[in-house]
Amino acid sequence: MSWPLLAAPGGALTETTSGPWLFALLLPLVTATVVVQLGDGGLDARAVALLGVLSAVVAAVRPFGAGAAGVETVFFLIVLAGRVFGAGFGFLLGCTGLFASALLTGGVGPWMPYQMFAAAFVGLGAGLLPRTPDTQPGRAGEVALLVGYGVVASLAYGLLMNLSFWPFAITQGELAYVPGGGLGENLPRLLAYSLATSLGWDVGRAVTTAVLLVLTGPLLLRVLRRAARRANWS
Repeated sequence: MSWPLLAAPGGALTETTSGPWLFALLLPLVTATVVVQLGDGGLDARAVALLGVLSAVVAAVRPFGAGAAGVETVFFLIVLAGRVFGAGFGFLLGCTGLFASALLTGGVGPWMPYQMFAAAFVGLGAGLLPRTPDTQPGRAGEVALLVGYGVVASLAYGLLMNLSFWPFAITQGELAYVPGGGLGENLPRLLAYSLATSLGWDVGRAVTTAVLLVLTGPLLLRVLRRAARRANWS
């Protein structure tokens, strides 16, 4: 997803618009690789069933926000599931949940692979959060940790989504992408572009996610962990 910042000068990705198409074609292969690596060889029937249920829930709640004015109602559930069931499950839920919600809301388009992969990283990061004495299950510190992560992940999601179209959105000026300019030159331009265009939506997403985590986190963490125990989740 970060190819605009890392592409070499004069390369095919900087001279053409093939980057997004290559990304879309590689997404199924990358997803399959992650399933094998993070799922320790595959998912059993219980994991697949739970993934389907939570993906359906993500698809059902997304129309309540659907990104209008930055309101997003799906990331809190991806964060909670990633925390309880692990990084691999969180990654898959981000992919499948955004895919199902796109079909439900009519949001299918060239941006969908980027949304799926960016949301997958949100779930992946939630599963990799540390488990310190202050953030053990059932303690207030765990919810505070998830709220802080949810804010950061929501802002990072907006930044990753900007990478999907920023290189082609502006061709001149201080906010424009410089083909082959490298990380040092293009990253400040990307940050400036994000501040000028999408900051309001990104902050709205972060606030919505934080509020939903505070309101539902303690209850849903218990519910998800109870489901994990009954399913002998390891």
